[in-house]
Amino acid sequence: MPEHTPDGRFIVVNGRRWRATDPEIPDDVRDRLQKHLMAARRAVGAAGDDDDARARARERVQLAKVALGERGEPWWEQTSAQRRERWERGLTDLD
Repeated sequence: MPEHTPDGRFIVVNGRRWRATDPEIPDDVRDRLQKHLMAARRAVGAAGDDDDARARARERVQLAKVALGERGEPWWEQTSAQRRERWERGLTDLD
């Protein structure tokens, strides 16, 4: 498990800070979003020289990262309702 900053907003990997996943996301939802993220990352690599396929895969990476709260508006600046809407929209867009 990666080290978190004291405020819980970031993880630290090899000395670099990365935004942490929104801790309010239910475990089952987080698992689904992470599966989407990993599949999209694999698709980026599998796209090879196909720029269109790579762009589509990167867009899916972005959707998953935003839904997880790792990109976009910081989850700690959102209300619980906004956070729930963010991850539900992400699942809708990715499923």
